[in-house]
Amino acid sequence: MSFTIQSAQGIFPGTLIADVVPTVVESFSQLNAEDQLALLWFAYTEMGRSITVAAPGAANMILAQGLLEQIKQMPFEAQTQVMYDLANRADTPICRSYASFTVNIKLGFWYQLGEWMAQGIVAPIPEGYKLSSKAADVLQAIRNADSGQQITILRNTVISMGFDPNAPGSYKKVSEPVSPPTAPAFRTKVTIEGVNNPTVLGYINNMNANDFDAAVSLFTSEGALQPPFERPIIGQDAIRAYMREECQGLKMIPERGISEPVEDGYTQVKVTGKVQTPWFGASVGMNIAWRFLLDPQGKIFFVGIDLLASPKELLNLVRK
Repeated sequence: MSFTIQSAQGIFPGTLIADVVPTVVESFSQLNAEDQLALLWFAYTEMGRSITVAAPGAANMILAQGLLEQIKQMPFEAQTQVMYDLANRADTPICRSYASFTVNIKLGFWYQLGEWMAQGIVAPIPEGYKLSSKAADVLQAIRNADSGQQITILRNTVISMGFDPNAPGSYKKVSEPVSPPTAPAFRTKVTIEGVNNPTVLGYINNMNANDFDAAVSLFTSEGALQPPFERPIIGQDAIRAYMREECQGLKMIPERGISEPVEDGYTQVKVTGKVQTPWFGASVGMNIAWRFLLDPQGKIFFVGIDLLASPKELLNLVRK
């Protein structure tokens, strides 16, 4: 058979992904704006107890500082309206600016608003406010998720707020400065129990070094990378752009894996381990599986990245 991106997505079908994430995010999206904002407030105020604490300053917040200061100077009623507009994806200058931010900046934006709400600088949730029953169910589902799943849920709830940056007349996409790759003398190399494939090792080592050009060079010209719960990103230029925006500062910690020959000289490799993000630090790791399909020349034709359903999935390396 000749592999396509669609057929490559089906390798290692027994991998159990964290279905709780898209389920909770979809439930969140169905709440009204008031419940969405209240839920974010309760989620952020619970950080440090049942929800993982974010690391302020890990994102390049200087890019959002002007917008935050603008909101800070508003009267409470106007501040509240801005937050409603963001949740409702209204077409306003602030919503367009917000939508142009990267994920890290959006996380930091809401973290800062949450801090100011707690301090009384930004309009707080009314005292004694109670979540609706639907919102309370979503909050409980977030509490029940593991820390890596909580990170992804909170990320995905804020990413789509604001007004579509691709709309006519919208603001240009804001990009965080790309940190230079780690100098070769200071790079560390991973080892993976059961896998010594140089392409797989090279991909993870380059990603950990922030060397996205080197990582992309390991893909075929029309290769694909599929992030968790997203469509495949196809082609080296698109993959490079995604890495620069989404993958800075990630620390990949592979643990074990298996490699199997498949049809037409291709090789499939599954690796499980953890990923730490710059926003949540070394105390929290997402349980991840990387599913590689390598072409006969050893180039990456496809890599799917999965957020796993549970820690025990880290040991599930049997092809099903």
